[in-house]
This record gives sequence, C-alpha cells and structure tokens, in this order.
Amino acid sequence: MGSDRKRAAPQASPDRRQARADERDRKAHLRALAADERERKADLRAGAADDRERKADLRAGAADERDRKADLRAGAADERDRKADLRADAADERDRKADLRADAADERDRKADIRALAADERDRKADIRALAADERDRELLSDSATARLQARLETMPVIEQAKGIVMGQEGCGPEEAFDLLRRASQRSNVPIRELAVLIVARSTGNGAGPTAVTIPLTTHDP
Repeated sequence: MGSDRKRAAPQASPDRRQARADERDRKAHLRALAADERERKADLRAGAADDRERKADLRAGAADERDRKADLRAGAADERDRKADLRADAADERDRKADLRADAADERDRKADIRALAADERDRKADIRALAADERDRELLSDSATARLQARLETMPVIEQAKGIVMGQEGCGPEEAFDLLRRASQRSNVPIRELAVLIVARSTGNGAGPTAVTIPLTTHDP
C-alpha cells in the first residue's frame, strides 16, 4: 500500500527574476552613460561659448556693433548652458529613479530567495513525511506477508506445514524436507504425523520447549 507524495508548488525561477533585474540595471547604466555624454557635450559647448566670449572681448575694442553681436552670442550660449543644466538635472533624476528601481529589484530578489528557501524547507519536510509513509507501508507489507504466511500454514495439512518449516530452516526442497521428516520419525520412533504436529506447535510457539524446532539431520539412513 503506497501514499501520494505532496510537494509545495515551486515558486517562479530566481534566475529569471535575476535576469530581469540585471537587464534593468544594464539599461540604467546605459542611461547614466548617455547622461554623462550629454554633460560632456554641454561642457564642450560651454567651453566654446567661453571662447566666443573671449573673442568678443577682443573685438570689443574694435567696434561696439561687434560687441553687441558678441553679447547676443554669449546670451545664446548661456541659454544653451541653462538647457544643458536642465538636461543634466533631468539625467540625475533619471539616475535616481533607476537606483530606486534597482533597490526595489534587489528587495524583490531578496524576498524571492526567502520564498525559495521556504519552498526548499517545505520540500524537505515533504520528503521526510514521504519517507515515513514509505516506512509505514513497508511495515504494513511485512505484517501482511507474515499474516498471509500464518494463514497458509493454518490451512495446510500438518505434514505439509512441517515440510514448509523444515524447508525454511534447512534451505532444501520439498522432497528432501519430507525425507528429513521421515528419517527423524524413524530415529525417534514417533509417527511422522505426530512429529509434524510437534514441529508445527513448537514453530508457532504453541508447544512446549523452544520455539525454534531443530530436527537432527543425517546424510545416512538409520
């Protein structure tokens, strides 16, 4: 008799969740690199504006008109710098949000690891219960086999029962077992049926003397 083994349903794969978290981290890293590149270009543009302002100062001594145009160009450069700062701030905000998402992903992974450990513990306990059930099944099967053997012994003729006992003790076949019974009957001057009754009674613990019946054996006729 067997028992069903129940196990807890496995949780979603931690490797898959880790892969998704890694992909989010990679994208966040790419966005950060893009932000750095924009900041570098903004610095280059600011440097170019400073250079234009320097040239405008040099040209200021030559003509007021050129100074005015230089001021206009400087104003345009400042506007570009302001926009570059705004873009840098937006990039910083995106980086901050990316860090928050990464932290959330780490927290999800931690909880997933805890769930996986809990699932492993449930599986271990289920295995222990299954092993205990198997052991109970083996004991039941053993008890059933003993009960079936006892029932067979009780329904067999007494001489056949005695032959079966001798076969089990001596590891011989039915013919040799009967021959051993016959020889023991002749040596003890006890009818073979009465000897068989004694063997069965002692084997089942219902007769006097030791429960393990030993028949004197010989390879020669008396």
